[in-house]
Amino acid sequence: MTVTDHFERCAQVMRDQGMSDMAVAQFGHLYDVWANGSEATWIREADVEPLHDVPSFHDIYETIDHDQAVHAFAKTAFIKLNGGLGTSMGLSCAKSLLPVRRHKARQMRFIDIILGQVVTARERLGVPLPLTLMNSFRTSADTLKVLESNMRFRQDDIPVEILQHQEPKIDIETGEPVVWPACPDLAWCPPGHGDLYSTLWESGLLDMLWNKGMRYLFISNSDNLGARPSRTLAQYFENTGAPFMAEVAVRTEADRKGGHVVRDRKTGRLMLREMSQVHPDDRQDAQNIRRHPYFNTNSIWIRIDALRDLLERHHGVLPLPVIVNNKTVDPTDASSKKVVQLETAMGAAISLFDEAICVQVDRMRFLPVKTTNDLFIMRSDRFHLTDAFEMEDGNYIFPNVELDPRFYKNIDDFNERFPYNVPSLAAANSVRIEGDWTFGQNVAFYGNAVLQDQGRPSYVPNGEFVGPQGIEPDEWMF
Repeated sequence: MTVTDHFERCAQVMRDQGMSDMAVAQFGHLYDVWANGSEATWIREADVEPLHDVPSFHDIYETIDHDQAVHAFAKTAFIKLNGGLGTSMGLSCAKSLLPVRRHKARQMRFIDIILGQVVTARERLGVPLPLTLMNSFRTSADTLKVLESNMRFRQDDIPVEILQHQEPKIDIETGEPVVWPACPDLAWCPPGHGDLYSTLWESGLLDMLWNKGMRYLFISNSDNLGARPSRTLAQYFENTGAPFMAEVAVRTEADRKGGHVVRDRKTGRLMLREMSQVHPDDRQDAQNIRRHPYFNTNSIWIRIDALRDLLERHHGVLPLPVIVNNKTVDPTDASSKKVVQLETAMGAAISLFDEAICVQVDRMRFLPVKTTNDLFIMRSDRFHLTDAFEMEDGNYIFPNVELDPRFYKNIDDFNERFPYNVPSLAAANSVRIEGDWTFGQNVAFYGNAVLQDQGRPSYVPNGEFVGPQGIEPDEWMF
């Protein structure tokens, strides 16, 4: 059978599942790139220029008339990417339904905080700020229940949801859609957050927003609570006249293996270069954080008219770079059938716009939760959740946290070992927990705190201090 035959099998199962022509067309782009091997095209160091001297949020803040900025903010719509299940933490529901911390005796989930940010902005600034979630087929029902039950959040004129497409996982041996009778849902996956653009086009949301007077989109991940709506950035974006603006942050050594923003020498356009696109000979330069100082936070601003024109030229399917993920059909079973999942990244669209720009933001606007290590910090006393639903910290420079993945990777295991709350991190430089430890109330870490594996389940009693030597002894020897 030919590549075309294999794709047609995929297309047919998509149609049988009720997928639209747009979903099939987008998957066709991904499949064609993968089948022809062109996804491994390198972005060579000699072909790009490092990006420097990006304007910072602090500098911009001083130049903005914040009373006037409300007018730009009133023309901004808020879109949250909410398709992820949080499977890396053992979740089987939308990650946005995971409790983050308590506020006034209430457990607050990601989605509760997001809704709080929107309602607060609406009430305090008198702006419409429509919110639309891009859900996946796995996150839609549970998320909509939360929206319906929130007494303060109401939105009738703009859809609160657009539904991300789904596509078949590909059997790596045959190139055909995988079949998994034990759990048919596992044969399907979302096509990455780059699918947002086709979903926006197909849903008609861009025209609806335009007709309601919206001119700008602010788009970010639902697990990044730092990416809250900003009238300062809305006004700055309007002032620049740019079609696309990416929020970037300064790379640290911990970020050196991640994607970064560069400029194409040939076209002059900005590009998002992932490490999978870096040639082995260029890896040292690409990981040099002084040479390439900025990474993409996946928070972007787009002019609705510019995006609509671009999508129209490409019939709703943008030519984004394809990300090939080699996995198993059951992500919890490494022995299950090997498959390929094809995805695109939302931020990669920066290379499709002339005059796209970046703005440097602090870590206060980049607070992602990808693992229980991140959640550990978010639930700690390093943060305070304000009445405006902002996650505040003194300096946003956090201790490095390493929790033994055998006992803390999955959220149920994590919660079991911190039955009261996570220990205090106020005096901690770093935290490393090795082995199976459960924690009592009012435990505090300080310095470079370490707990060694005892080879058995162990317990840190109430009120103890944990430092470089483990649990601080009751009596000191002088």
